[in-house]
Amino acid sequence: MKKLYKSKNNKIFSGVIGGIGEYFNVDPTILRLIWILILFGTGFFPGLAIYIIAAMIVPEHSKNNDKN
Repeated sequence: MKKLYKSKNNKIFSGVIGGIGEYFNVDPTILRLIWILILFGTGFFPGLAIYIIAAMIVPEHSKNNDKN
């Protein structure tokens, strides 16, 4: 089963968007550009709050998480 984790490789702040990009097999740069548009489109604070909540909820990826 595929799980969402914060990325260790595609990380700028906490790795949330990089992890989403790895999960959906999409370039994280494109997702970051979309996220910036969402930030400004929502008045900045709601988008920032969602990112901070996601950074607290989405777990770090570690070797213990791999069960292959």
